[in-house]
Amino acid sequence: MALDKAGPRRKRTKAADGGGDSPSPRTHILTVGVEDYYQHTGFKGVIPPDRWRRFEARVEQNTARALDLLDEFGIRATFFTLGWIADRVPEVVRTISQRGHEVASKGYQHRSIREMGGPSGFREDVQRSREAIERAPGFRVHGYRVARGTLTLDELWALDVLAEEGFAYDSSFYPRLWYVASEPWRRFPHVHRWKDRELHELPLSSFGPSWMAVPAAGGNYFRQLPEPVVSRLVDLWGRGTDAPFNMYFHVWELDPDLPRIEAVGWLTRVRQYRNLDRMPDRLRDHFGKHRFGCIADRLGLPLDHPVATRPPASAPAPKRAADAPAEEAGPRLPVTVVVPVFNEELSIPYLANTLSEVWADLASRYDLYTVFVDDGSSDRTWESLHKHFGDHPGCEFVRHPENRGVAAAILTGIRHARTAVVASIDCDCTYDPRQLAAMIPRLEDGVAMVTASPYHADGKVMNVPAWRLSLSKGLSFLYRRVLHNRLATYTACFRVYRRDAVEGVRLQHGGFLGVAEMLGRLDLAGARVVEHPAVLEVRMLGYSKMKVLRTIKGHLGLLASLAADRVRGQGAG
Repeated sequence: MALDKAGPRRKRTKAADGGGDSPSPRTHILTVGVEDYYQHTGFKGVIPPDRWRRFEARVEQNTARALDLLDEFGIRATFFTLGWIADRVPEVVRTISQRGHEVASKGYQHRSIREMGGPSGFREDVQRSREAIERAPGFRVHGYRVARGTLTLDELWALDVLAEEGFAYDSSFYPRLWYVASEPWRRFPHVHRWKDRELHELPLSSFGPSWMAVPAAGGNYFRQLPEPVVSRLVDLWGRGTDAPFNMYFHVWELDPDLPRIEAVGWLTRVRQYRNLDRMPDRLRDHFGKHRFGCIADRLGLPLDHPVATRPPASAPAPKRAADAPAEEAGPRLPVTVVVPVFNEELSIPYLANTLSEVWADLASRYDLYTVFVDDGSSDRTWESLHKHFGDHPGCEFVRHPENRGVAAAILTGIRHARTAVVASIDCDCTYDPRQLAAMIPRLEDGVAMVTASPYHADGKVMNVPAWRLSLSKGLSFLYRRVLHNRLATYTACFRVYRRDAVEGVRLQHGGFLGVAEMLGRLDLAGARVVEHPAVLEVRMLGYSKMKVLRTIKGHLGLLASLAADRVRGQGAG
């Protein structure tokens, strides 16, 4: 491995670059990250790639915003694009190219080089992403940028792989703090040599001395730092170097109406959502004062170099629940799925994408119907339900004139069901509805209800706050002392019912409390309840309607009532 350490030429005077404090007349580099909001690095722990398809896709409209913004200033930029996006929405890549910009690769999925598992995994990802991206416009991809994190000094082998794969440049270095203190030339454009090949490296720009480089090349830094500070830093860029300022932003950063993902900490939410409404004007300020161009133009690379492409590989069949029984031939069992909703306008697109997977996954074994019960929503939930499900066969819509609570909504749905077997799911999909594939067969003769149980020995909880788990487990401990069916979980809304066993249950509580009461009334009436180990995940979108103190007080009162009814021998009636 050999490296060209010459780095950029040093300027001798201020006048060499226009004089004084005036903006530089040189052409800087502008790059744009083409990814959707749910692929943000901070969401890695709660949104795995197999869930990406469930979120409302906004990359197309946000890329259009970016293209229109660049048109205002006649700027041609380099768009680093995920291969997953290119396969999912190829017209986005095609439009970027047709409007005169460069399309480059940001890997296939949003992973760091370390997550790819070494040189072979990295090479496979590089090849797959390049094929996907080149397929849309039919032109050669010259450049690469790692999607997550930055290229580290112990990952220089990745540059060798890129050179061997025929890439002309990489832009994955983002020097920070003392990262390249011993090799300060790495902060600026340089040439990486591998055998008989050359690869241009164009790091993202950082400020300060080599032993304390401060990253501020765009994106989150542009949104979080005070605008006067960022503007001044960019104005002063290059006082000691001829290197261009390498700047970036993501297309989702132009969207002030991004769906709010609440499953992460406050710091990640700040990084994702703060100052989105100000980002377009902040970019306009820089575009108006400085010249920007794409990397291909700087290196003299053609944007329309044709390349032979291959059709995409067939998409794998949807993955079934891990513990689902093997599919058997025979008549399909009719099942109604009840979905209670209350002020869930922002969650409906996620629900729609999730249910499309569920319907496809279960269609071979079950004849599915769906009853949506709008529990007196005050937002546009009712309209959103009809927008996303109105044309789907087998869907019925019921509306409460006022909010009566989730348990009351579930009972309304059960009473509107067309089938003997009914399931209820959470609108926020905190339980993956695909788990119904394993739960429905457990509704055997003599079983009135199958309830999901994340606290079962074989169940699992993912990313749910510890205080909520402690509360729920504590309540379950108390319910086990009162009821006959000794379960690990009593409060889950995710259930399968025998309709004739539950439709006549009378509840004193219509909200979250009524969910536990429904199980308790069946228990006291001698019904058999089976729990099934399930996975509970943190809520992705929107917010929970549960009031904690009120809920605790209500459960204690319900426990006392159930205990008294058990002594008196009263049940569901």
